[in-house]
Amino acid sequence: MPYFAILAISFPTIFLARVGLLGPVVQAQITGATPNPNTRLSNGPDCSGSWPTNMAFVLLKNEGITTNSKIDFSKTKTVRLASEKIGKDLYHQVYDVIFTEYSGRTIEAIAVHDASHEECSMTGVELFVVSQRLGSESK
Repeated sequence: MPYFAILAISFPTIFLARVGLLGPVVQAQITGATPNPNTRLSNGPDCSGSWPTNMAFVLLKNEGITTNSKIDFSKTKTVRLASEKIGKDLYHQVYDVIFTEYSGRTIEAIAVHDASHEECSMTGVELFVVSQRLGSESK
């Protein structure tokens, strides 16, 4: 079974938060959206902290789930969960993004998009907001 199919089956508790077109540009509180050239792995670029993180925040903000003033951006965590080559220097990627508000509340989302070594933003981001975790949490 392909890895992405397994991922899709393993996220039944995710609340689908797919939203429309991209909204306003995120202020400079999150870093730019270009790949880290030092992470050119055989399974694609690691865009952690750039495009998937930036767009996850924009989509959450546009849906009214959070605001700039609520997020402690220094505590934001983005982890690449999967990267599959789908073309010449084109990769379909999945990231787990966790934002922490100053109140201590966390907002977790799964960001899916395509990237290349030249550009993390080859496509828009499809976002799934995690509404509940079941079982053990990995640290």
